[in-house]
Amino acid sequence: MRKFFLAVFLCICANGFAQLIQIGPQVSTNITSVNTDNFSSDHTNTGIGFAAFARLNLALFYAQGEFGYAKTNFSVYQDGVGETEFKLAGTDATLIAGLKIIPLGKAGNVRIFAGYNWKNYSDISTSNNLNSIAIERNNHSVLGGVGVDVWRLTFDVRYLAGLTDIDSSGGEVKTGVTNLSLGFKFL
Repeated sequence: MRKFFLAVFLCICANGFAQLIQIGPQVSTNITSVNTDNFSSDHTNTGIGFAAFARLNLALFYAQGEFGYAKTNFSVYQDGVGETEFKLAGTDATLIAGLKIIPLGKAGNVRIFAGYNWKNYSDISTSNNLNSIAIERNNHSVLGGVGVDVWRLTFDVRYLAGLTDIDSSGGEVKTGVTNLSLGFKFL
């Protein structure tokens, strides 16, 4: 009988723990634009990302960490000189704190969140008519967004405002990324 009660207790604890911590994969697409003073215009392009996330649920609040790989594309144009296309890819890590604002019962919830993102560009490719532009490998950003959880699926829309000047050659290029992500919670 003790073994039965122990087994029931462990099942209840495991179920409660599964609602407290959620993990899963995530795929995203991003639209990158740039804020720059020394180029006359910029063109937005899309990229993709793959990550794993872990979420800690605390009543109406939650904290989430993500770690993965992302690609970013954008281009800048300088009048009379030419265009430079940037293709950047590398490690992507995000920390988020959020609030569940509309509970949908067992179906899920609607969330708002803010956080910090760090990117380390390990693969940098530029094609240009201009001189070579040195790129800062680390990019720091702040982010904000909204998300919806339905069943085991998560959908987020977020904006990442770049804090780092990624043009280390003396110009100023900061990224602005609109990110759409879809995740699946295993637990």
